[in-house]
Amino acid sequence: MAQEIEIEFKNLLTEDEFTRLISHFHINEENFISQDNHYFDTPDYELKEKQSALRIREKNGTHTLTLKTPLKEDLLETNQLLSKNQSDSLLKKGIFPEGEVRDVLNSLSISYESLQHFGTLSTSRAEIPYRDGLLVFDQSSYLQKEDYELEYEVKERTSGEAIFLELLEQHQIPIRQTDNKIKRFYLEKLKQDRT
Repeated sequence: MAQEIEIEFKNLLTEDEFTRLISHFHINEENFISQDNHYFDTPDYELKEKQSALRIREKNGTHTLTLKTPLKEDLLETNQLLSKNQSDSLLKKGIFPEGEVRDVLNSLSISYESLQHFGTLSTSRAEIPYRDGLLVFDQSSYLQKEDYELEYEVKERTSGEAIFLELLEQHQIPIRQTDNKIKRFYLEKLKQDRT
């Protein structure tokens, strides 16, 4: 089973902070790659209730189905490569492929047959190695909204957090409580559903 622990720190940025950081790290337009995250949940948001998330990430012609579930203060990612046909079948017809992700959904008592595609978040992303981790610059658009985010993916939590906080301080960027992309997507969708 393709599973890995995700340890990352994130901070929302203003457009100006984002521009300053990509300039500081000499990141050009060519360094950005586009990806689409297609999100799924049951009609009554069972995955959200379990602090979990399910998506297909479409990037560079590949389609990866990822289920994120809580693991202490981090996340456990279960990843499964899909063919374009499998991805299209899930997105357009709700046909869920067999494999690791379906097995974990069953173990969570979530019916894969009740999952629905409820939206897409598109991200322009640049990544660079930075002090034993990966620094990620994201500009995302979803539901007529745009945001900017800095992520730092690491293997070890304590030193990774110190490095990330030091980086924010060096660039005079305030620490902002930052939800993950799917939660930001959910919140915006709920806000729009109310209007």
